[in-house]
Amino acid sequence: MQREIHKWYSPSLFKDMEIVVYGHYGTPLLMFPTAGADFLEYERFQLIDSIAWFINEGKFKVFSINSINNESWLNNSVFPPHKSLRHGQYNQYVIEEVVPFIYDNCKGNIPIITTGASVGAYHAMNSFLRIPAVFRGTIAMSGVYDLKYYSKGYYDDHVYFNSPIDFLPNINDENYLNQMRNNYGVIIASGQGDYEDPNSSIQLSNILKSKGIEHWLDLWGNDMKHDWPTWRDMLPYFLSKF
Repeated sequence: MQREIHKWYSPSLFKDMEIVVYGHYGTPLLMFPTAGADFLEYERFQLIDSIAWFINEGKFKVFSINSINNESWLNNSVFPPHKSLRHGQYNQYVIEEVVPFIYDNCKGNIPIITTGASVGAYHAMNSFLRIPAVFRGTIAMSGVYDLKYYSKGYYDDHVYFNSPIDFLPNINDENYLNQMRNNYGVIIASGQGDYEDPNSSIQLSNILKSKGIEHWLDLWGNDMKHDWPTWRDMLPYFLSKF
């Protein structure tokens, strides 16, 4: 498997940020890490191994980036407005730096699919819903899509516009909605075992349904808990459906 690590100083985040690229060709798959993890997390926990066939066959070219969740909503040492600001800077980093890097690496403005597990699922889904002209689909595994869960009750405009449960019901712009409807695949997956929150997935699914956005809600069994074996089973299964 072809593997490259790139790093640059991010003007959005004021720090060096790494990205690892797996594969030589295929639909770009942008991976957001769980919780406070880094760009190599999916490799360490064998999730990359679980989708190696899709990478080696040129079906998908995978881009795994760093998180800064420990500097935003998971950082309990700063005031909530700072967390909110840092999250906004991360969004800026993704759209102004990561997306152009993917386009350059793939030699064209190719539609990007997002994915992630746990907090990464939130980022993957939020990115798709915010900018569906760029992110044309998503595979969100074991996510919570109400940002107030992470902001611990703090609420401002930035929280609102980055909380799918809050902002999506109020979107009535048909052009914007049609961009979401014209997707390559939207998958909301959750186990129903320990530490999973399938109700969050169901709530988001109901909102998408009310907006006429085609998607697939897939709730796995009570034996599927919030852990790596679940996601190693889920991701290759869903990639095979794209």
